[in-house]
Amino acid sequence: MAVRKLSILLPHSRGTTDGGTGRPWAPGVSALADLDARRAQVVAAAGLGDAPTRRVVDRFSGVLFRELDYPTLDETARRRARGSVLVFNGLSGVSALGDPMPDHRLGPGDALAPMGRLSTWWRPHLTAALADHLRGAVIWDLLPGEHSAAWTPAEVPSHRRITVRFLDASGRTVSHWNKLLKGALVRHIVKNRLLEPAGLIDFEHPAGYHLDETVSILDGDQPQVILRAG
Repeated sequence: MAVRKLSILLPHSRGTTDGGTGRPWAPGVSALADLDARRAQVVAAAGLGDAPTRRVVDRFSGVLFRELDYPTLDETARRRARGSVLVFNGLSGVSALGDPMPDHRLGPGDALAPMGRLSTWWRPHLTAALADHLRGAVIWDLLPGEHSAAWTPAEVPSHRRITVRFLDASGRTVSHWNKLLKGALVRHIVKNRLLEPAGLIDFEHPAGYHLDETVSILDGDQPQVILRAG
């Protein structure tokens, strides 16, 4: 059986750590370098060409990234996270955790002149880049709608794309705490290099959610995982 590449797709965070000591962003320093020409256009349009940078994992500080708690992972898990997590954002399209990032809060749903809505502007370029980068991979797609609009998954020939929903005890989709809940899940995935959704059967989410096997779809190339409270 072929060893599959693991990839985890996450949304950016509106919460950020300001400042930084890294050099301003420049082509050739980020993952998926074939996007660099487009990135340079957005960086210039956002007026961030001279801004200092931090690594993505240090830049975004929202609840998802706090729950992932990257610094407390062991070195194997940190290396796995750097190699597998891609953060969708309006400035660079997608970024790996180790990529340099100026301080910004641009989401794919935001508009920026002259590009217009960034999700629409990025979509063909991200889809083409990800079609190559994620070919044959196992993808955990944890993107909300705003970020999902920035690519076309059907045109990316992955091995498997797993989506996840969190439901409360009454069966309603959890929205307010969604990013917090995803952070703990991502931590579990990278610690265990989880390639199969059935690997969540014994997962004990710190907020009390568990895999609901009665409504989850665990087989096929597009599994749908339901984690339910209680």
